[in-house]
Amino acid sequence: MEKLGLAIVGYGGMGTYHASTLIPEEYYDIKGIFDIAKKQQAVAEENGLNVYEDLDAVLSDKDVEVVLIATPNDSHKEIAIKSLEAGKNVICEKPVMMSSSELDEVLKVAEKTDRVFMVHQNRRWDPDFLVIRELWDNKQIGEIFQIESRVHGANGIPGDWRHVKSQGGGMVLDWGVHLLDQIHTLVGSPIKSLTADLSFVLGNEVDDGFTVTILHENGIKSVVEVGTTNFVKLPRWYVKGTKGTAIIHDWDLSGTAIVATGNDAATPAPIQAGVGLTKTMAPPSEEATEELPLPTPHMMNESFYFNFFRVVREGAEPFVKNEEVRDVMLLMERIFEEADIVK
Repeated sequence: MEKLGLAIVGYGGMGTYHASTLIPEEYYDIKGIFDIAKKQQAVAEENGLNVYEDLDAVLSDKDVEVVLIATPNDSHKEIAIKSLEAGKNVICEKPVMMSSSELDEVLKVAEKTDRVFMVHQNRRWDPDFLVIRELWDNKQIGEIFQIESRVHGANGIPGDWRHVKSQGGGMVLDWGVHLLDQIHTLVGSPIKSLTADLSFVLGNEVDDGFTVTILHENGIKSVVEVGTTNFVKLPRWYVKGTKGTAIIHDWDLSGTAIVATGNDAATPAPIQAGVGLTKTMAPPSEEATEELPLPTPHMMNESFYFNFFRVVREGAEPFVKNEEVRDVMLLMERIFEEADIVK
């Protein structure tokens, strides 16, 4: 099947990563890049890539069927609309737009031009998330009723435009869009209530971290937390079910699941806790629980780029659906509202 000609708009960190690592050569032919920075243009030339003079040159190239947008967030809308109107299919980095209303505008153009618009929500493919999905499906720890998802670092907000409010900086839009997307696609239930706390301890005009607690209509509680001032990290995942608890410590998938054996006679013995005794907080007896390895993640059948290729060439169903992306955009807007932050 004929390859898709693709051009990259924005050849910074993510643009170079797409080109060097993500885009499969068997399905795509990278026609070139456009970046406003001379430095990045020079990097592209060093990497053997064609450099377009401007965006119009990209859009006038008949061999370009797909435009990948990997620019700062505030420029996504304009580039997406121009690309769609030029007859190009579009892959857009996330967060997709600055607001849900901007996304609605773009989706109307995509529908009008009959072109594919798809957002690169790549962390749906993360192995740690796929382990949690497997726990959800196989009920190893019973029916899951609480999910805690955290990403912690101690390096502050990354440099460049991610410090700038007008360009869509901050951790809600940077990491939150990933973790909230994972929770949304996993739980699949509307939000009953939500609380949000945003951190500004580093003195930037954008949030350097946040904690969001969501109660879903199906009764599941989700806690999503991102921090950039955490010198001691909490676990990546902590998940409670009706029959046990699972923990994933970090990206290396280290962790375990502790499940109840159902031995009701195995009552815990009281322990000394501080200056008092407790049976409630005592560890369960050896007969009451067993430790199990985490399940092997069921890897996705298709990569993002192969799925996009089939959507364009075969009319296949997109793995990342625009209505899901819109839901997460609305959720992030609600988080800013709950935290009384005007974005």
